[in-house]
Amino acid sequence: MKTLQFLVIGKNQEILETLKRIIENNEGWKAEIQSDETASYDYIRENQVDIVLLSSGLEEQFEKDIKIFCENLDKETKVIDHYGGGSGLLKNEVYCLFPNLQG
Repeated sequence: MKTLQFLVIGKNQEILETLKRIIENNEGWKAEIQSDETASYDYIRENQVDIVLLSSGLEEQFEKDIKIFCENLDKETKVIDHYGGGSGLLKNEVYCLFPNLQG
């Protein structure tokens, strides 16, 4: 089974920690959290990241810029705008990007 590596970016630490816990409740899903937008670019560049999950509190321009940054990488990094809705919605968003993971 492929391990999915997430980078969750947002401004609310409590929400970030909750998202990390929800993500890591799924077998083969690992998450790092980041509230520093500038550091996010370096993390993505230097680490294997399958999914960048954008959470609440981010500036609109940063969201646009990070999407363009991920598209221009030589990696297959996907970006999900996630602003709530529970773990079922998150799984559905991930499975839409990686349909072969559904079992």
